[in-house]
Amino acid sequence: MSKLGNLGARLHRGEIGYDFIKNRKIWYGLSILITITAIVGLAVRGLNMGIEFQGGAVFTTPKNVSVSVSQAEEYAERASGHDAIVQELGDGSMRIQVSGIETDKANQIKNQLSDDLKVDAEQINAELVGPSWGEQIANKAWQGLGIFLILVVIYLAIAFEWRMAVAAFIALIHDITITVGIYALVGFEVTPGTVIGLLTILGYSLYDTVVVFDSLKEQTKDLTKQTRWTYSDVANRSINSTLVRSINTTVVALLPVAGLLFIGGGVLGAGMLNDISLSLFVGLAAGAYSSIFIATPLVADLKEREPAMKALKKRVLAKRAQTAATGETQVLGDDAAYADEPEDAAPAVVGPRNQPASRTRGRGRPSGKRR
Repeated sequence: MSKLGNLGARLHRGEIGYDFIKNRKIWYGLSILITITAIVGLAVRGLNMGIEFQGGAVFTTPKNVSVSVSQAEEYAERASGHDAIVQELGDGSMRIQVSGIETDKANQIKNQLSDDLKVDAEQINAELVGPSWGEQIANKAWQGLGIFLILVVIYLAIAFEWRMAVAAFIALIHDITITVGIYALVGFEVTPGTVIGLLTILGYSLYDTVVVFDSLKEQTKDLTKQTRWTYSDVANRSINSTLVRSINTTVVALLPVAGLLFIGGGVLGAGMLNDISLSLFVGLAAGAYSSIFIATPLVADLKEREPAMKALKKRVLAKRAQTAATGETQVLGDDAAYADEPEDAAPAVVGPRNQPASRTRGRGRPSGKRR
């Protein structure tokens, strides 16, 4: 078995683990800091909306135009009086995009570009985009996002419980805010491809979250009938047992997206690939982070506000204090309900006062002599 596979097996069995729940305030603080940075970037710089949303014109020159990209950009800005974006296409032609102009001004700009670039005006292809079309796209995107979030909350509330639905909803908003903020800070153009990418990452983020929630739901059945583990202990075990799986799926998804972003958009200069690849790359990474560090700790916080879970935590801490004081190691009283469970039912990290998971095999009894 590979080292990563062996690590995943040990995490699943509870032999090792990291206490994510205990350090949740660190993750909350980090997320708040990143989110505030994204919001400030969005407020200060704003989004670089593409021509599909602002309206304007796109001019495509013939092949092998004898000017540089910077020169073509200068010509386009002088002819239109607006900022222009020029991209050199793979066949040697250029794509000149001018946003925020009236469509009736397009012919004037086309003729001026023809003179500056020294090509026949008939060889320059002009595509006009009205702002109403972009407004329709934006409205449909907002409607789709709203419907998706509503359906997600309803599904999670039915399949799991409302606390998990709330935590998943907050995690999704967290992912969208960070992704949009990165777009504002980087200055990449927002196009319909960006909208598609934003809607796509929601599914990936939700997938990782549901995997952890499903494990948590299974491991917390009849939890109040014992005094060994708190809800946070079991939540922590759920994260650890699915950690390697979440990492594997995220890395596999990020590799091709990184190829599109860094090689296709960065090295080869196919700028249009950046529209969707940046939103996917940032969103996938943020989704994996939020499912581990945000969603599940939030569920644990909300769940342990319940009177039953508060009482359970009080009993567990009292039991641990008694065990530490008397040196008792056997399973007593209420713990009989969990004594026959397999090892993977025990949390990975429960604190130094508890019996290590690697020594509680079989029927839940520690190795060595009973006292």
